[in-house]
Amino acid sequence: MALGFALLTISPLYEKEVFAELDNNIPQVIEVHPLFGEYDILVKMKCENIDEIGETVIKRIRSLKGVTDTKTLIGTRSLEG
Repeated sequence: MALGFALLTISPLYEKEVFAELDNNIPQVIEVHPLFGEYDILVKMKCENIDEIGETVIKRIRSLKGVTDTKTLIGTRSLEG
């Protein structure tokens, strides 16, 4: 399993629509959080591998009407022990 995070910038008129689409229609998305600041939405994804994270962002998230920019982060194993 691979964890990915995407920080999204959304056009002002589309925040609610994008949030709902992410929350309900993309199975790899396990959490969606609205933000205040530089980015508008934080998405947490759980995928089979890193390639699936990339595909999800490129093919599913960036294609949503209103998404103007994304920044993708890949999770790593715990730093404990």
